[in-house]
Amino acid sequence: MIKNLIKLFKNKELRKSMLTIFFWLLVFRLIAAIPIPNVDLNQIKTFLEQSKVFGLFDIFTGGAFGNLSIGLLGVSPYISASIIMQLVVIIIPSLKEVFHENGEEGRRKFEKWTKYLTLPLTVLQAVGILNILRMQKIITINSPLELWRNVLLLTAAAFVIVFIGEIITQKKLGNGISLIIFSGIIISLPQSIFATVMSAQTLFAWIGVALFFLIMLIMVVAIVYLTEGERRLTVSYAKHVRGNKMYGGVTTFLPLKVNQAGVIPIIFALSILTFPALISQMLATTNLTFLVTASNFLTTLIENKVFYASIYFILVFLFTFFYTSITFEPKEISDNLQKNGGFIPGYRPGENTVSHLTKVSKKITLFGAIFLGLVAVLPMVLEKVTNVTTFEIGGTSLLLIVAIAIEIKNAIEAQLAMREYDY
Repeated sequence: MIKNLIKLFKNKELRKSMLTIFFWLLVFRLIAAIPIPNVDLNQIKTFLEQSKVFGLFDIFTGGAFGNLSIGLLGVSPYISASIIMQLVVIIIPSLKEVFHENGEEGRRKFEKWTKYLTLPLTVLQAVGILNILRMQKIITINSPLELWRNVLLLTAAAFVIVFIGEIITQKKLGNGISLIIFSGIIISLPQSIFATVMSAQTLFAWIGVALFFLIMLIMVVAIVYLTEGERRLTVSYAKHVRGNKMYGGVTTFLPLKVNQAGVIPIIFALSILTFPALISQMLATTNLTFLVTASNFLTTLIENKVFYASIYFILVFLFTFFYTSITFEPKEISDNLQKNGGFIPGYRPGENTVSHLTKVSKKITLFGAIFLGLVAVLPMVLEKVTNVTTFEIGGTSLLLIVAIAIEIKNAIEAQLAMREYDY
């Protein structure tokens, strides 16, 4: 990896791309540090310690929520809009042709519609969170004018952050949204580690901390193994003659990743998990008894660690299958193989190949989804076993850090390989 970084900085184009990414990440960190007017930063620390979901939401916003900054929504509204759009495409198959089968033009249409949907979601989420913060006496809002001023600030900052993510993605050295989340976690992770170490006051506590970090290290190795793991399908190419030369007749492999969805299922799951907490807090502000009762019921469910971990696991599991079904196209792969004279031994080109690819993909995705779900909830289990509570959020952070770091590494290697091929 160090050699690849040296090569990257030696290449003028890639070095410029990397420096551009650093610049825009610094801009994001600046946005994440500008506080909303009339806030109490001491109160937010207590609030995050008491609320598991909003603690995760702070990770999701790259630490902007914990600073009560104008960028406290982060990329959450955009990701929520993206999830809704992808669900709509599945529910209405005719839209698949509009968005996914028209190449670059279809992708641009999908992005445009996603941004249209992001606007109302951003406004709704801004109003909801500001009301929650006002109810918790974390922020002072004296009039509707102040409320909508803050909503405008949060909405504008959210779209600037999405814009930053798009610029970073265009540099092809990693996904912009992932890198924004990554930057926030990297900054907060040392503090989480320090707090965990300093929390150990007895020999028993030190043993618990040591066991916790040992299991976390094993988890890192497991995440790397899962992310890099692949199933290789043998592909043969028929011999054919062009002029006086014979081509084909070779055997190669078609790699299918065990975790084709990468870190996206975790991001999607965290995004969805914030909604019940938002709804619960908003219902609690009303004067209607049955709504307050519903709020208390939701809060009880959310604070139940077994229920919360189960829902987290299920969401990660489902989103792994969901995202893989969108990104993996067996028919397209089969058609490309057939056009180039390739085939999978034992399976006829066409429907038989499509059926085989689908079957294999479902099998390896099942394993990947279960494993990814277990890794996601493991820190919550470790909390009970080791009594280490200061690193629970950090466990999810670690999962994201490792997965995103591998994505960045693969993107860098791909860019370097492409340029070496050009020369």
